[in-house]
Amino acid sequence: MALPIPSRREFLQGTGALVVGFVLGGTAPSAGVAAPADGMGLAPPRPLIPGAVDGFIEIGGNGRVTLFSGKVDLGQGLPTALRQMAAEELGVSLDRVDIVTGDTALTPDQGSTGGSQGVKTGGMQIRRAAATARQALLQLGADRLKASVDGVEAADGTIRLRADPTRQVSYAALIGDRRFGLASDAKAPLKEPAKFTVIGQPARREDIPDKVTGRFTYMQDVRVPGMLHARTVRPPAIGADLLSVDADSLKGLPGSPRAVRMRNFLAVIADSEWGAIRGARELKAEWTAPTPLPEQEKLYEHVRATPVVRDEVLGEAGDVKTATGVKTLSARYQWPIQTHGSIGPSCGVADVTRESATVWTASQGTHRFRTTFARLLGLPAEKVRLVYVEGSGCYGMNGHEDAAIEAALLSQLLGRPVRVQWMREDEHGWDPKGPPQMLELRAALDVDGKIVAWDSQTWLPEITKGLPNIPLLAPAAAGLDQPQGESSGQVQQNAKPPYVIPNLRVVAHWLADTPLRPSHLRAPGRMANILANEAFMDELAAAAGADPLAFRLRHLSDRRGIELLTRTAARANWVARTSPKPEESAKAATAVGRGLTYIQYNNAETYVAMVLELEVERATGAIKVTRIVVGHDCGLAVNPDGARNQIEGAVLQSVSRALHEEITFDRSRVTSVDWSSYRLLTFPEMPAIEHEFVQRLDQPPWGVGEPATTLAAAAISNAVFDAVGVRMRRAPFTPERVKSALTSRQT
Repeated sequence: MALPIPSRREFLQGTGALVVGFVLGGTAPSAGVAAPADGMGLAPPRPLIPGAVDGFIEIGGNGRVTLFSGKVDLGQGLPTALRQMAAEELGVSLDRVDIVTGDTALTPDQGSTGGSQGVKTGGMQIRRAAATARQALLQLGADRLKASVDGVEAADGTIRLRADPTRQVSYAALIGDRRFGLASDAKAPLKEPAKFTVIGQPARREDIPDKVTGRFTYMQDVRVPGMLHARTVRPPAIGADLLSVDADSLKGLPGSPRAVRMRNFLAVIADSEWGAIRGARELKAEWTAPTPLPEQEKLYEHVRATPVVRDEVLGEAGDVKTATGVKTLSARYQWPIQTHGSIGPSCGVADVTRESATVWTASQGTHRFRTTFARLLGLPAEKVRLVYVEGSGCYGMNGHEDAAIEAALLSQLLGRPVRVQWMREDEHGWDPKGPPQMLELRAALDVDGKIVAWDSQTWLPEITKGLPNIPLLAPAAAGLDQPQGESSGQVQQNAKPPYVIPNLRVVAHWLADTPLRPSHLRAPGRMANILANEAFMDELAAAAGADPLAFRLRHLSDRRGIELLTRTAARANWVARTSPKPEESAKAATAVGRGLTYIQYNNAETYVAMVLELEVERATGAIKVTRIVVGHDCGLAVNPDGARNQIEGAVLQSVSRALHEEITFDRSRVTSVDWSSYRLLTFPEMPAIEHEFVQRLDQPPWGVGEPATTLAAAAISNAVFDAVGVRMRRAPFTPERVKSALTSRQT
């Protein structure tokens, strides 16, 4: 039996005959009342005045401090660092500070979480608010103690007399359960680094014990009373239209599954999760079969042939057209389409009534998507609440927002809470991807072996200006109005090399389109850009007959960069010589090599250097990374232990992306939809990681989450050349590609 396609008005009014096989019953929660999630009751909304101290900080009658952060934790330990920053400025112990994150009814809008901005921007906003609060408490305490402000100090949750610390008054007595009523003062004096007792000290992450013992509540674990389970039914081809649905194909299945359709958006609803899974597998539907994708083997030809919308000069100095040298090199580097590869497939839970909506989501941008969800649901923004719950893996905008809006649309239609859980094939097949990239570089060396000219071009999908969010799958399939365009992050960043080159030109060719829906993937674009720049630097060093470290230092002027690169090389016991390695091991079955890379993130922030050692098995082309020494200077590291944790995670993920990860597709859809066809780095492949960590307590914090992600691909490429003398310019560096390069070199 075919299901009728409703109009937008019918959908919102709930009069369309969308559901087959059951009768709606029961009552939805009353407007504005959120159902608890697995015992997690939701606090009532609180007034949020932009820039107000009270938006970030509350001090309870029991003396505990609660922080409210619009930035969220993606597993990087951000809440611990934010609590440290507030504890330091307020003069309280860390164990007395709690935090709420990413709840649009409770936390201020600090923008989406990403770009290593959690501490750099979000944390500094909280720190300023805490400093403002401390100044207010000092005045309140001085008044209560009948002293001057200069005669009192903040310590251990009290204001006390400097001359007689036994005379004190607690924060709870001064302002417990009341509001400050102050704007955060950008000029409020921050605590001096010499007096730090919390910032800069290693702090225990409260989430780790539950995560390693399986007790942590991820988004995938959220349950609300009375909810239904749903699975979205995907078409056999991207862009396919739904022709018909056979609802009778669900009869007799467990969990009473029933089909729900809105134009091309098709889902199965059931009373149990297994019922939804079985129903989605068994439902018979007829679709059109378009072929929207290029041939994968011709992907980069397709990229090169895509119409260019505009050119943008990303960096320019001198005149590359007239600069000449004694030796000229050119190279082309290619980066594949990659998925986020989240360990837990995306999930969303929603409870939508006629008057309001509560959505539990692992979105990195709850405040941004609140407006989007309100528009799609036809509700006022103030009646839509997005509640952040950490997802099992993300680092970029994957499918979390898609799963959440699918749950919200279904919940609005059915008048019941709905949980949408993606399957593995949904996650790999339908999450938005990091786009393919291609870079072409030319450079010239003078007689002294210095770079006199550098010309770089990169082809990137055009980023739609003003696009509020990545276009979502369900609204597009359902025919709902949403902004159209592409969002893939600042993929052009770090295309400009960090070196002093007298004649330089770096141009981005912004393309009209890209295969597969793009979005932000951790350190968007930087891995490809650094692969090209840093591998090409090694090519130039080899052409100049120079040691790779010495060659870079000759072209660097930034003192912090020079210091970090030098310290990292020393830590790795770097021995000056040219690459490739001398031929004494040419006959060995396994060749050993080293690679060096360096960046300043976004050419203006965190410095990272890396020395990587690996083995190449000549017979198979298999690469095994054995040791990585990573140098890191992010300025102020609020929690050094957490920073090291993030650096290691970033490095391991980038090794995985460099060696294994590549989306495959046919002319209709993604075909790498499981862990066999989309490989990740495994535990036996983990290298030893050492740190050369620079702590600068007197400097601003620049962030840790993304910068170390960018170097491994270039370091591996350079180390392979050092080991066996072949250049790897197309990622991932699979055994087949390495073996092919070795064979080509021999012939």
